[in-house]
Amino acid sequence: MLKLNFKPIFATIPKKLKISTLPLSVSSSLQSVRENVSNNLITSINPLSPPTSAYIHLPFCRKRCHYCDFPIVALGSMNQFEDDPRIINYVQLICREIKATKPISTTNPPLETLFFGGGTPSLVPPKLVSSIIQVLKENFGVCSNAEISIEMDPGTFDEMKMRELLELGVNRVSLGVQAFQQELLKKCGRAHGLEEVHDAIGIVKSSGLENWSLDLISSLPHQTLEMWEESLELAVKASPTHVSVYDLQVEQGTKFGNLYTPGEFPLPSETQSAEFYKMASKTLSKAGYEHYEISSYCKKGYTCKHNVTYWQNRAFYGFGLGSASYLGGMRFSRPKKMKEYMGYVQDLEDGDKCPRPVKRRGSSFAVFIHEKYRRRCHNMNRATSSSGSLLVGENQIDTEVEERQSKDSVDKRTYVAVQHF
Repeated sequence: MLKLNFKPIFATIPKKLKISTLPLSVSSSLQSVRENVSNNLITSINPLSPPTSAYIHLPFCRKRCHYCDFPIVALGSMNQFEDDPRIINYVQLICREIKATKPISTTNPPLETLFFGGGTPSLVPPKLVSSIIQVLKENFGVCSNAEISIEMDPGTFDEMKMRELLELGVNRVSLGVQAFQQELLKKCGRAHGLEEVHDAIGIVKSSGLENWSLDLISSLPHQTLEMWEESLELAVKASPTHVSVYDLQVEQGTKFGNLYTPGEFPLPSETQSAEFYKMASKTLSKAGYEHYEISSYCKKGYTCKHNVTYWQNRAFYGFGLGSASYLGGMRFSRPKKMKEYMGYVQDLEDGDKCPRPVKRRGSSFAVFIHEKYRRRCHNMNRATSSSGSLLVGENQIDTEVEERQSKDSVDKRTYVAVQHF
């Protein structure tokens, strides 16, 4: 579950904004990679149009990673969760929420993308994932060729589970590798090791699934450029059709937040973080991947359609603990604590409560986006977005700005964007 965080710097900024310079270390690094970022996604979509995408949050993990501040439920280290009442009860709860949610449009177009994020959705038994898809079909409709994505972690699935997920309609996988160095995985508090990484890649590739993403994190504690280069090379060797590269976000309240200060050793400096970004863009572009948004790269024809929903400022539904919907030009969030979320669903069923709108931003404002633009701890609702422009010195790169759901804070450094609602 990954996110890009935003927060207004000024209440009102003129719609035409020029930024003359950025710090040299940042500007010079970005100048050499900015031409790789695709402009193909820049299509103005009316956010009032009926949603055709849905994010479903499955919060279960074996343990909490050291960088994670998302709402999760830690299940422990046991290997089988088929009959875990915590998972069963939650899936029943999220199905109740879906059933109690009325389509916002009388035309009610069927859903074109579903995204199961978390958490670690691959811990959830396929039959329960199937039950959620079925309720979505009954309540909203799902296109026969819909993109159905699920986030999976090494060590949480085998050949049988992979096959069952594909049989129920999953046709895209996001594999959370994060690093190809055992020591870095351990420092992150990841529940998997390097052997499980290679096993997971083998399972995905042998399944026959073509549309899959491999996810990496840069700017980890003690990570060197040599380590990052190795991870990128091994990612290319694995031949996924999509690669996501997230820069570590150090959040307050996490173990990393208690141990480290951004920009200070053992975390990389801002210049080093920019070098990580630059290396990823060059390496992956050279390997034939299109750099189609800030942290996403894909082979031709394999953009993540669900991600494009956010980048094009389209409306979408969100379901589950802490998730957010973007409907009618407004973002609506759900409680992040399970007891409060249970009460929310009950109130929704009783007709006593409408989704709680997050404070709407002004018509335009400037936000800074660090080169630590996004990070992966399994999507807490893969985002809401606003259209804007990415500025590098005097040069302007048109782009869309994705806002990861669950936070309104901003990570300020490398990029400058102007958002317009």
